[in-house]
Amino acid sequence: MRVAVVGHVEWAEFARVESVPVPGEIVHALEHWEEPGGGGAVAAVQLARLAGECLFLTALGDDELGHRAKRELEMLGVRVEAAWRSRPQRRAFVHVDADAERTITVIGERLGPHLDDLLPWAELEGVDAVYLTAGDPGAVRAARAARKLVSTVRAVDSLAKAGVQIDMLVSSAEDEGERYAPGDITPPPRFVARTGGAAGGALETAAGARSVWAGAPLPGPPVDAYGAGDSFAAGLTFGLALGRSPEEAAALGARCGAAVVTGRGPYAGQLREVG
Repeated sequence: MRVAVVGHVEWAEFARVESVPVPGEIVHALEHWEEPGGGGAVAAVQLARLAGECLFLTALGDDELGHRAKRELEMLGVRVEAAWRSRPQRRAFVHVDADAERTITVIGERLGPHLDDLLPWAELEGVDAVYLTAGDPGAVRAARAARKLVSTVRAVDSLAKAGVQIDMLVSSAEDEGERYAPGDITPPPRFVARTGGAAGGALETAAGARSVWAGAPLPGPPVDAYGAGDSFAAGLTFGLALGRSPEEAAALGARCGAAVVTGRGPYAGQLREVG
């Protein structure tokens, strides 16, 4: 099984709190840690744990945090190929409250790879599946060389300019910043997954047919919701790589998203094998 991610990284600093501060309030962190995060990084680690390995093509700030992110992702089992940018590594500050909900502040520009970066783009040819979170239109076209191409709706601008059809677009039924409307991308995705968190979600075809998947039960007490959506997308991508139907792939993604919630940060609870 050969899988890859084309996307971005955020260096994430976490603080566990009883509740997210309201304007003017000071709260004290009960626990504090930091590690690489962001949609591309989280999905790459989840795919590496499911498939045994994962190629990650990304762009990182050529600074201490960018180099640290590469080292730590490699320690988590991901093969990281990075283009180095002369700008700060993107960061995120994450509050995790007593209900395991995460609230995120992002700092800096999203850094995605470009086709003219000296990265091993040719290795995407014929891989079983690629998940894309960031990159220029050329990177999208290079990723289309995979047997299956899945993307987050947050890459919609590059997807629209690339002019290629993707197999699955992951959007949100609830988050205004992750909505997709017909006509946003031409040609339209073969399928759109509209996620609804623990409630499951719906799959829509380019022709308008609709099916649903159910949310997966948590395999333990809720700890931290950070990374649930990105792990869902990785599980969905892996399911398509295995040749499963879109509905079966979404169900696997739901299991991955539920598993993450039971661990601290994006990696401790990730699903490691498919039963």
